[in-house]
Amino acid sequence: MQSGISASKELISQFNDLLGSPSTFGLLINIANEQLQPIQTLTSSTSSSGSSSFASNVDTLLTPHIKEKEALYIILRRYDSSPALVAVTYVPDTAPVRQKMLFASTRLTLVRELGSEHFRETIFATNAKELTSQGFEKHDAHTALDAPLTEEEKSLGEVKRAEQEAGAGTSKREIHLGTHMAMPMGEDALVALRGLAGEGGDGNGLVMLKVNPTTETIELVPSSDASNPSCIADLVQAISPSEPRFTFFRYTHTHNGVEESPILFFYTNPSSDGGRVAIKQRMLYPLMKRAVLEVASKEGLSVDKKFEVEEPSEITEDGVLGELHPKAVQSRGFARPKRPGGGR
Repeated sequence: MQSGISASKELISQFNDLLGSPSTFGLLINIANEQLQPIQTLTSSTSSSGSSSFASNVDTLLTPHIKEKEALYIILRRYDSSPALVAVTYVPDTAPVRQKMLFASTRLTLVRELGSEHFRETIFATNAKELTSQGFEKHDAHTALDAPLTEEEKSLGEVKRAEQEAGAGTSKREIHLGTHMAMPMGEDALVALRGLAGEGGDGNGLVMLKVNPTTETIELVPSSDASNPSCIADLVQAISPSEPRFTFFRYTHTHNGVEESPILFFYTNPSSDGGRVAIKQRMLYPLMKRAVLEVASKEGLSVDKKFEVEEPSEITEDGVLGELHPKAVQSRGFARPKRPGGGR
């Protein structure tokens, strides 16, 4: 299990009742005391067969229980034949960060604990509108266009989605990060950022940060684990190939005979970790990236260039120099094309 949470006896009992009762439309589930706990059973007054009846049940029975700031697991009876159930993980963008990560990392556990053979589909929703009859219609249309994905591919896709949403920089997400992640950084990390912000910083040109998934705070990677590289090749060797990292690096180099020392920021989130890093931990990084950059700015650190890659091995000196000093593109005059056949 990815999060150490298991299904309670009460949940297993109510789930078995759901399986044996065609009139039971759904089951709402929460996480409490390190267990998956049932909240409420949704009972339909009519048969749940047919898409129109399912749509009606969604709008009348499910919608009133959906809250804008509270995550929820939902099991719905949707199909006439087995497997008849759909497992929905509802994690709204405005929910507390810790709750979002916990629900996202436990969604596969829920299906495994109750028996994956009972579920035809798993859905991950972040907006209340997705859990209406119209929302399910849009989901069905979108699913019809997508190729089937494994659960691992879906989980990795959620990490990508979190990265894209965090990078989009919408006003809602910025406010959310500012509210729930105020100064999530240890004092030693702050001191290191201030030192890097100084001219030269006594040769301390690297600050590497990681997320503590338990406390959801940013911690400084100890100097014993992060050397003081003098070039990009050494930097690549210093960055963990198996765990995500936020890396600030003073890159001293010479360009056109002039020595320069820009501050570079690298966000790495390896996908080739062999499953050693939980999805919950990986998803914390894109959510906290903006907060890390804001804190660094407040400590006087001005970042000249930002890089985002999966694997540290993707970082090359040529690539960095190309971003810092892009070559001017020389325009060429219009060349008249040759006549076909060589002309006569």
